[in-house]
Amino acid sequence: MRRFAWLLPLFALASPVPAVDLIEVYRQAQAYDAAFATARANLDAGRERGPQGRAGLLPSLSLAGNTVWNDQRIESGGVRTDRRYNSHGYALTLTQPVFRWQNWVAHEQGQLAVALAEAQFVQARQDLILRVAQAYFDVLNAEVNLQAARAQKTAIAQQLEQAKKNFEVGTATIVDTYEAQSRYDLAAAQEIASENELEVRREALRAIIGEVPARLAKLDVKKPILPPQPAQMEAWVEAAQRDNTTVQIQAKQVEIAAREVARLRAGHYPTLDVVANYGRNSNVQGGAGMVDSDNRNIGLQLTVPLYQGGTVSSRVREAAALHVAAQSSLEGSRRQAALNARQSYLGVVNGLAQIKALEAALASSVASLESNKLGYEVGVRINIDVLNAEQQLFQTRRDLARAYHDTLLARLRLKAAVGSLDEADLQEINALLKEGDV
Repeated sequence: MRRFAWLLPLFALASPVPAVDLIEVYRQAQAYDAAFATARANLDAGRERGPQGRAGLLPSLSLAGNTVWNDQRIESGGVRTDRRYNSHGYALTLTQPVFRWQNWVAHEQGQLAVALAEAQFVQARQDLILRVAQAYFDVLNAEVNLQAARAQKTAIAQQLEQAKKNFEVGTATIVDTYEAQSRYDLAAAQEIASENELEVRREALRAIIGEVPARLAKLDVKKPILPPQPAQMEAWVEAAQRDNTTVQIQAKQVEIAAREVARLRAGHYPTLDVVANYGRNSNVQGGAGMVDSDNRNIGLQLTVPLYQGGTVSSRVREAAALHVAAQSSLEGSRRQAALNARQSYLGVVNGLAQIKALEAALASSVASLESNKLGYEVGVRINIDVLNAEQQLFQTRRDLARAYHDTLLARLRLKAAVGSLDEADLQEINALLKEGDV
């Protein structure tokens, strides 16, 4: 068996590298993307706002201790007495709020802050899905552009060679050669630009997932892209105004701002606490030496704020203005969500129509190229006609691939506009991919 061990690397090189699909790229992005890692940490931090808000309703317990070195001199009737001793003690204090309205409001704010952090994480996850899909299809578009540029260059090279031969035998003028050479040089420049664009797009994908896959699964054009359901744009708009993640975030910020007004206004209200103390002190009393004493008490403590220089009233007015600002931001988010829903819905619907039109145009471009080639051979078409037909064919193929990708991205953006974009939607897109080319 060892005699054939050296053949294993050759088999490994000969086996095709499996293509990485959209879900695999998304999985890598979840583990690598810095923005998503930040969102995950922010979610963990935001969830701690709940216990912090609840803490104001729970009892607090504190322990204080002291030790004092005493140097005492007493003079009485001409007699001086010096004492040097150590006294010490400790006190344990328990405080249970009974009525602190600001603490109740802070507890509600804490619960809202947890919900806000979770909504922000949902938004970050949707943003990651869109960024991954955008980067993925940008690479596919760049690959299609490069393939089209290379194919066009090859086709023009063949046409250039034929023009040179026809000129040599006298069946064509030098003009055909010049035209073909000009198109060939332009195709070479476009190939270089396409190679650079592909490298840029691949690096953009690397920034999200940490590596550049050797091959990406491409779209299977035989599988249909379904139109949006429901088929009424206004239904999507209404859902976006209600369920869009940015709208949800802004709505929670409005609630938090409203409770902040109530919390600060509670600075005018009295507070009532149950306070319990236990203390022990050791001290010197006369000639009795060190004496220990215990102290226990429990009672109600009422505090009535009277005047704090106008600070509370000023902060209430400030919070009220911020509440109005949050309400305005909420309305702006609803309008933007409605606009995004309309744009994405039209992007899907018009994208499907554009795909259908470009598929027909592609068939016509193929037929046009074949007829122009035949016409050039029999002398009823000139070389420039063939070159134009070839350029039209490759441009149509490129536009068709981009239309497919843009339509799928619009479908994801439409789901994001209504706040329902999740991994299942990415799975649906991933089911349309295959190993082969577009």
